[in-house]
Amino acid sequence: MIKIRKTDHPRFESFDFSDIKFGRTMSDHMFVADYEDGIWKNIRIEPYGPLTVDPAMIALHYGQAIFEGMKATKTYDGIPVIFRPRDHARRFNVSAHRLAMPEFPEELFVDAIRHLVGIDHNWIPTGDDAALYIRPLMVATDNQLGVRASDRYKMIIITAPAGPYYSHPIKLLAETYYTRAAKGGIGYVKAAGNYAASLLPALEAKKKGFDQVLWLDAKEHRFAQEVGTMNIFFVIDGVAITPDTEDKTILAGITRDSIIQILRDKGIPVEERKISIDEVMDAHHTGKLTEIFGSGTAAVVSMVSDLHYKGQDIRINGDYQIAKLVKREINGIRQGLIEDKFNWLMPAIVDNDITV
Repeated sequence: MIKIRKTDHPRFESFDFSDIKFGRTMSDHMFVADYEDGIWKNIRIEPYGPLTVDPAMIALHYGQAIFEGMKATKTYDGIPVIFRPRDHARRFNVSAHRLAMPEFPEELFVDAIRHLVGIDHNWIPTGDDAALYIRPLMVATDNQLGVRASDRYKMIIITAPAGPYYSHPIKLLAETYYTRAAKGGIGYVKAAGNYAASLLPALEAKKKGFDQVLWLDAKEHRFAQEVGTMNIFFVIDGVAITPDTEDKTILAGITRDSIIQILRDKGIPVEERKISIDEVMDAHHTGKLTEIFGSGTAAVVSMVSDLHYKGQDIRINGDYQIAKLVKREINGIRQGLIEDKFNWLMPAIVDNDITV
């Protein structure tokens, strides 16, 4: 049962929706649950606010922390809907399992998000690239030094209005020294440590004039993995190619999967397989590479204008037909303007005047 306590001072009426900076302003409420004695308890939605933590909390020292990222939008007739929440619930538990954390009940995960979005539906901005970003997270809360799995955890869901993640096509640097993930590691889950390790290479790339890093495999620095916080697609000779997830070094992106389903439904060939940076460079030199784009919850679809690898440069001069198609389809489904034939949308629960 979710206990609900609403704020007496909602802030959405004073928020400037014409100037949204991603992840800077949080909505009015948050979901919180505690894991103790082998069960989830104290399940509630309450006004957004700070947490009090002990300096010895395990998550602060040993990185036992995971998160998800998903979005809610409003259809053209004003109904707040959430995009593929069950798939995010499943992936959240994949991350939990890998980091020796307790799974969170899938139905409760979905219900919590439906109620939370319903309460804060006024925070959902409008527009093709606008949404309410939803951030579930779980952290270990035992207060003890010593490397071990915690016995106690806190599950939190917060939300924030979001506009475009990238406002222009991005420039990528293929990274040939640092690595993001190796086989047997945690590259396939949304662990906080994955993103911490990516920050320095991203900063160094930006100093060189690039927006993000194209990660290559850890063993040979040859095969493409991901781009910053996104999956990657290359369109070569009319085929959309994206690295496969079989060796568990790449996050199985929900947006990535949505794109694959949309393209196959429209008869556009898609290949999930290893793709080397050499194959990409060769395809560019022969004129067969027509598009590169990233996909992810925050960015949805981001066109790539430039790719640099060992002194060689790729410049995409096409019109990004496939990238624009999938972005238009996903936005159209979210806005209720295109049929949701894949049953990806779930309505929020707006009436939260009572405890449920």
